[in-house]
Amino acid sequence: MTDAFAFPDGFLWGAATAAHQIEGSPLADGAGPSIWTRFAHTPGLTHNGDTGDVACDHYRRWKDDVRLMRELGLTAYRFSVSWSRVLPEGTGRVNPAGLDFYSRLVDALLEAGIEPLLTLYHWDLPAALDDRGGWLNRDCAGWFAEYATVMAKALDGRVRKWVTLNEPWVITDGGYLHGALAPGHRNKYEAPIASHNLMRAHGAAVQAYRAVGRHEIGLVVNIEPKYPASDAPEDQTATRRAHAYMNEQYLHPALLGHYPPELREIFGDAWPDWPAEDFALIRQPLDFLGINYYTRNVTRADGSWPLKAGAVKQPSATYTETGWEVFPQGLTDTLLWVRRTYGDIPLYVTENGAAFFDPPVAEGGRVRDPLRIDYLRRHLRAVHEAIRAGCDIRGYMVWSLLDNLEWSLGYSKRFGIVHVNYATQQRTVKDSGRWYANVVRSHGRALGEPLPY
Repeated sequence: MTDAFAFPDGFLWGAATAAHQIEGSPLADGAGPSIWTRFAHTPGLTHNGDTGDVACDHYRRWKDDVRLMRELGLTAYRFSVSWSRVLPEGTGRVNPAGLDFYSRLVDALLEAGIEPLLTLYHWDLPAALDDRGGWLNRDCAGWFAEYATVMAKALDGRVRKWVTLNEPWVITDGGYLHGALAPGHRNKYEAPIASHNLMRAHGAAVQAYRAVGRHEIGLVVNIEPKYPASDAPEDQTATRRAHAYMNEQYLHPALLGHYPPELREIFGDAWPDWPAEDFALIRQPLDFLGINYYTRNVTRADGSWPLKAGAVKQPSATYTETGWEVFPQGLTDTLLWVRRTYGDIPLYVTENGAAFFDPPVAEGGRVRDPLRIDYLRRHLRAVHEAIRAGCDIRGYMVWSLLDNLEWSLGYSKRFGIVHVNYATQQRTVKDSGRWYANVVRSHGRALGEPLPY
């Protein structure tokens, strides 16, 4: 084992989850429903009608899951809080049982030597707030700031790394433009409003945290680098629009104080003129950025709506069960692009992983998943390459710790490094989990070793 792939001192090795995808018991102990509770219980909106009612039963099995993290040697765990578990109506009354659940979880993580990274919002808006307009209501900035204050007063100090929003692009594109995710709207005029209000809420939450918190807070975005399918001008233009829509729409206002100009072209008369004071709220100083990366997009124009463009399949490439190309170079390119565009802000890779077909648990408790090991190895090497090129990357969170509810795809896709038998809730560490534990123990040096198959 050599030092060729050793990572910097203090680098955090972790895994990530989201509340609705693993917790189950969404209405237990005084919690209120979320938009995902409603969405999943609406017939026809999720694969096989799957819901998060049980999920991975983490709400009851969290002690076992923390022990599992400790056995894997993780030094960090990124999780999200269910807003409506803490504030059942979204504002006002605090539910002590819900808050206590996260307090006990944080204490157990710290006792196990695991740094908690807490995400305030991972897509599960309280249903009571959706009834008041949700992210289309400008009041949402105040609602989110109130929630952030409650959490910071309860956990700051024990939690030293906070995230406001996870993937605002997915929230809006899936939830307000295409309807595949909660709350299931399909409206070109709503999408820019929801995006803008999410960013206003982000800014308000940062301000609220700064008023009571004393540690670090950041934003997590999903980046999918866009590469033109050809040198043709129309493909180049379509690629630029797709990049602005997905990769710049949230980082530009948060870090530069304005939107990319392509958004007006994309949305046309659906793009409003925003008040200048909104950008002063949105552009708050951040301590770090989280980057979620899964794949790239090779873009070809199709001549219709300016946003629409075709993703070109690549011959001989490996694709995951979700149809995403395995392209590790895109992660290096993404991290370097963020540094080049927005400066030397500290970065975390807050999600990276793949859904592949996993065989049943074999006799002796083994799950062989060589494609996932190869994916993780190549992407971790891509992170190391970005560090060597000057990026200040401070941690990596594999997605996901556990197989879980993949939103509207239900339980049909498995991303975990730990297999979950949904009938019995038995956890089995996959070969990829054992391999990742070895990488963690070696602080990256094992990335230079031959693959274990």
